[in-house]
Amino acid sequence: MSLNTTEINSIIVTLTVDPTLSSGWKTILFNCNCHTFDAVTLQITRAIQCTKEKADNLASIADSTGSVVVYEGTNKRCEKVASILGNIGLVVTVIK
Repeated sequence: MSLNTTEINSIIVTLTVDPTLSSGWKTILFNCNCHTFDAVTLQITRAIQCTKEKADNLASIADSTGSVVVYEGTNKRCEKVASILGNIGLVVTVIK
């Protein structure tokens, strides 16, 4: 596993990337003003099976920068993560 650490506005997020699973695909979550912060963090936690703290950090980055990569991996897994996030109407995309 490799770790990709990013610091934005004093928020440090470490994205875990398994090189055996990563094929260059990314799930990106975009900021919106139609969901509460708690709803977004709960859905991130469900989608990527992470801690509340990590989900809070990812949501904070999306809020302050407009978007955040929440997952990197295979296309199939990225699409699954996007589907879970989209279940509550969050705006997401999967790119390579």
